[in-house]
Amino acid sequence: MRQQLVETLVNKGIMDEAVLKAIGKIPRHLFMDSGFIDHAYVDKAFPIAADQTISQPYTVAFQSELLQVKPDDKVLEIGTGSGYQCAVLIELGAKVYSIERQQELFKKTSKFLPKIGYRAKKLIFGDGYKGLPEEAPYDSIIVTAGAPFVPKPLLGQLKVDGRLVIPVGEDVQVMTLFIRKGPKEFEKHELGEFRFVPLLEDKN
Repeated sequence: MRQQLVETLVNKGIMDEAVLKAIGKIPRHLFMDSGFIDHAYVDKAFPIAADQTISQPYTVAFQSELLQVKPDDKVLEIGTGSGYQCAVLIELGAKVYSIERQQELFKKTSKFLPKIGYRAKKLIFGDGYKGLPEEAPYDSIIVTAGAPFVPKPLLGQLKVDGRLVIPVGEDVQVMTLFIRKGPKEFEKHELGEFRFVPLLEDKN
């Protein structure tokens, strides 16, 4: 079933061999409620706890491919969610720092990921809009929820030549890639429409 999923992703245009290998290896059914087990390797998003979703595999692959992760890259993930995207990044050899805003998901995923052999450098309960400045700079940053605007702290926490992949918009998001070219210079690429749950901000 995993191999069929990989073939589906190839047919949809995913070419990065490392990303395809990671998705082919990770037991996605473990990240979902048992009632959804038949759907685990279908290319669709599904609900998880706290009114969130586990992203469509194509979306995970697409974002991961844009990051161009190299082994030992330092990657900041905004929105740990089920932990599936985090597991893909770890399979790619990244040192992952991940922030989750929903306490229920944070508690569940921070216990679950190590149980199945995926250890992030840090899993944090906090506000993704602020990033994680104490561990910056990062080779890349991935945002796995729809942001109404691009948080400036995230751009500021990228290394030069670092990549930020973020879906930007309210109801429908445009997948956007920023590449840092200098202290205040960024290259921007818009790469099609997607749908994500909203990125939550701590208003306190």
